[in-house]
Amino acid sequence: MIETPHMKTDKSLVAKTVLMAGDPNRTKFIADNFLENAVLINDVRGMLGYTGYYKNTKVTIMTSGMGMPSMGIYAYELYKFFDVENIIRIGSAGSFNKDVEIMDIVLSSCSYTEGNFAYNFSNKKCFSAESSSELDELIIKKAKELKLNIKYGKTFCAECFDPYLETDEYRKRMPDDILAVEMEAFSLFYLAKYFNRKASCLLTISDNIINKKAITAEERSKALTDMITLALEVVKWNWLKKQKKQC
Repeated sequence: MIETPHMKTDKSLVAKTVLMAGDPNRTKFIADNFLENAVLINDVRGMLGYTGYYKNTKVTIMTSGMGMPSMGIYAYELYKFFDVENIIRIGSAGSFNKDVEIMDIVLSSCSYTEGNFAYNFSNKKCFSAESSSELDELIIKKAKELKLNIKYGKTFCAECFDPYLETDEYRKRMPDDILAVEMEAFSLFYLAKYFNRKASCLLTISDNIINKKAITAEERSKALTDMITLALEVVKWNWLKKQKKQC
């Protein structure tokens, strides 16, 4: 049994690949609707974690909470104390790009931020962190196989929830090629690089800030289902590839 300030579970219960959702209700939804023999492995601070099987492949679904600090805590503990190899964030995002519409799925190649997570963590002034290209390639190939059209590019990792901002000046400072804005990917990517592990981030666009469009609850459910299925299929595929290499 390993006990940290934020998790308490047996190391053997945590899979080598973890899907991370911000909302504990979404974590439970995935465990209840996509996994077989799912068991609750963590409920410290209400941050639910489940491990089960997707098509006979062991996978853990863990809650990250919202924002870089919360994602940083759980990604750090999963990598350092539980020897997790891969983390795929599955969440929602807003679009700043007229070509990225609601319900689109975005795969982040690089997360840009104005925050000081890296400076606080390792005394380094770093404002962009790349995802794991190897894991991204698997996601892109599997998306094509599933006939899912995903957009691959840079995303912005914000420290404030955009609808609550008193000014939109920060948007003018962002690079022109930003596809979407979310709040967790930078800390995940930065820690993956720090621990020499892998991380990717899949996002479903829930609203477009330019044209003010937003998805309905029914559309959100359908879009998230596609993204969740894609992530789980990648976990299964990656496991099968490893098994073949070992033979």
